[in-house]
Amino acid sequence: MTKQSKQKVVVFTGAGISAESGLKTFRDSDGLWEEYKIEDVATPAAWANDSELVLEFYNKRRKQAMEAKPNAAHKALKELEKKYDVYIITQNIDDLHERAGSKKVLHLHGEINKSRSTVDETLVYAIKGEGIRLGDKCTRGSQLRPHIVWFGEQVPMMDTAYEIAAMADIFIVVGTSMVVYPAAGIIDYVSNTITKYLVDPNDIKVTGVRNLTFIKEKASIGLPKLVKELLK
Repeated sequence: MTKQSKQKVVVFTGAGISAESGLKTFRDSDGLWEEYKIEDVATPAAWANDSELVLEFYNKRRKQAMEAKPNAAHKALKELEKKYDVYIITQNIDDLHERAGSKKVLHLHGEINKSRSTVDETLVYAIKGEGIRLGDKCTRGSQLRPHIVWFGEQVPMMDTAYEIAAMADIFIVVGTSMVVYPAAGIIDYVSNTITKYLVDPNDIKVTGVRNLTFIKEKASIGLPKLVKELLK
């Protein structure tokens, strides 16, 4: 089978898949966010008010992400590439998909291991060492900030995500509640006629979506099972 003839599988992943690698989200009562208020560390206003606190928060998150390891769900998606042309659209800012070996990963909300200019968002850099500090500047002389989409900011990769979703022959949703917009609207761009799967241990109500199979398992259990079936 040539690469051109492979079916396209588009996978939309959320915090649930990373949580199984030990990365908590702001919704977890025992997570890193317990030490901080969202409005103090994850908004443009927070950056304007206390850049040092914001950098401290994301440097901690980066350390956690670097210590985490891909789990069975991440690895299963790599396995899926044996038979399919796999595109991953993720809400997660960690690089666990990449470290598991996935080739095509689109980060909607940015990447924790990168920084960017505060005057030119196209100037993006890999972070080396301990993290971003006050005084770290881009080539144009402005302070570097986390390469993260904060609450209240536009999601620049949404149009690209919609285009990828529209190409899907099979669509899989893993570890996301499907309630946070605009990302949750991706499924609206997927063809009604194709097969869709939702892998999540929680009760999630999805209305108006045809050909949807609900696999009520956590990602590390349900996704490897699904991948095994798809590879048959």
